[in-house]
Amino acid sequence: MTVTRVLALLELLQAGPGLTGPELAARLGVDERTVRRYASRLSELGVPVEAERGRYGGYRLMPGYKLPPLMFTDDEATAVVLGLLAGRRTGMAVGETASESALAKIQRVLPRALRDRVEAVSATLEHTRSPAPASTPRAGPLLALAEAARHGRTVRLAYRSWKGEESERDLDPYGLVFHSGRWYVAGLDHRSGEIRTFRVDRVAGAAPTGRGFEVPGDFDAVAHVTGALSAVPYRHEVRVLLETTPAEARRRIPPEAATLEERPDGVLLTTRAERLDGMAQMLAGLGWPFTVITPDGLREEVRALAARLAGYAG
Repeated sequence: MTVTRVLALLELLQAGPGLTGPELAARLGVDERTVRRYASRLSELGVPVEAERGRYGGYRLMPGYKLPPLMFTDDEATAVVLGLLAGRRTGMAVGETASESALAKIQRVLPRALRDRVEAVSATLEHTRSPAPASTPRAGPLLALAEAARHGRTVRLAYRSWKGEESERDLDPYGLVFHSGRWYVAGLDHRSGEIRTFRVDRVAGAAPTGRGFEVPGDFDAVAHVTGALSAVPYRHEVRVLLETTPAEARRRIPPEAATLEERPDGVLLTTRAERLDGMAQMLAGLGWPFTVITPDGLREEVRALAARLAGYAG
């Protein structure tokens, strides 16, 4: 019984650091003196437990201490495994093999019955979305950018462009955004003097410079990244008036695909396209009446699509 309660105390400290003596005593069904004895027993076994006094005090494991093995409930183990599987599928992961190795380590320490069940989930789970892009960022640059953004610290960015050109620049990272299977960092690029967006998987390093910055109060990292991606230059500038409500337009058209502006007679869609025949098909698929403002070539593609559909119906 004592061993079971000592292990139960360890699990409580893992799940909720900072629990007070009375809280731990109530959960374990013992008195506070016994809680202190259990904490001493854990320390004797090499698990460092700290006890802090005061209003915000409590018991906790020493910061940075890693427990072997991990102690998970069935729900916790399943949540961790599903998180790793989802991260691998969506691209919200780091490194080339980090998710696989972490998943293998967790499965090794699970009880056999639970391991078999979570392996069944891994083997049978299917996804409705396409796989994420193959490139994922390394943990080092991602963590360095996140820390710099949180504390408002300028970094020296080592970056490789889509052309393979390498460069260095000072960056004030305003925020990180995960979008459509990729990580992005948005911030003030000291080299150009503009707020720019960089793909984190192309960042080779982000070293601290010792300088600080303040994020503009009205800056929205998500809006900036999606707006920057939607503004990537294509051959044709497209402007179409949709006969629908702004709420319906936002629900059907993602922000990275186009900008939407409410008008008295509908919603103005502005975007750029490489192929006008594909744009005509997208507009027809929305199912709303629309008016092509520009370019003229899009009107011709809509007429051609209508003729093809009429032929199919015949």
